Amino acid sequence: MSEPTAPKSLAPDTPVPDKPAPGTNPERPAGVRPGSGWPEDPATPDTPVAANAGHVRALAADADSLAELAARESVCRACPRLVRWREHVAVSKRRSFQADTYWGRPLPSWGDDRPSILILGLAPAAHGGNRTGRMFTGDRSGDFLFASLWRCGLATQPTSTAAGDGERLISVRLTAVVRCAPPENKPLPVERDTCAPWLARELKFLGSDLRVIVCLGHYAWMALWPQLASLGIQVPRPRPAFGHAVEVNVPVSETVGTTSITVLGSYHPSQQNTFTGRVTESMLDAVFGRARALAS
Repeated sequence: MSEPTAPKSLAPDTPVPDKPAPGTNPERPAGVRPGSGWPEDPATPDTPVAANAGHVRALAADADSLAELAARESVCRACPRLVRWREHVAVSKRRSFQADTYWGRPLPSWGDDRPSILILGLAPAAHGGNRTGRMFTGDRSGDFLFASLWRCGLATQPTSTAAGDGERLISVRLTAVVRCAPPENKPLPVERDTCAPWLARELKFLGSDLRVIVCLGHYAWMALWPQLASLGIQVPRPRPAFGHAVEVNVPVSETVGTTSITVLGSYHPSQQNTFTGRVTESMLDAVFGRARALAS
């Protein structure tokens, strides 16, 4: 298993606040308000807000488009621990980002609305996506990821620093198992399960366009198979073992109208993995190059 480790400012013994961040409350949450003009904010002040797992299931099922699904994802408040943490970080901030306004909300998926490749990660980083408002953007993992996508012809720029920076993905969409930044990059099982309907609905929308799913890390790999099964897809038994560049072809023609989806595994481009050489540029390029070839 190879997953991101907590940034230095999120030491393992750092307590999760048991109440909203100072100066905030559920009626006036920390973070960017919907409709305030933040680049690429999909929500409006009228976007319905999920307050518990039942709300998530209902609002995901009722979303009539990817755009509406993204809007509802981006204002979700169903997991109290994650809400407290993401808003605490948005108020306290990292020293190097004290001048920044933090997004402080769940991260919606972004990229191509009709992708042939879906990239699935674990969750946003506390001072990455939770700050920038864009999935995988604003930390060194994202720097490594976008550079590889660009080299493989799947992104228009080699970097992505914030929402609205002009980056565009080519036939690719980025998403995560959990939409809020979790303490120590470790969501609880109940938080993973509460968030699951957002991803299940997204997979349903993507339908016949989707050809490849790249799982960044063991956590994403393990979370994907139940999601595919929930759509009526016959997933392999026993569940395929995770590994870098592992490739599994899953027939899905009767379910979503395409011949098959290929699931690719990749070690997560976390700072720990890239610094130690567990993941190199050529290793990540090989995975995305293979994804592009399969999608074509």
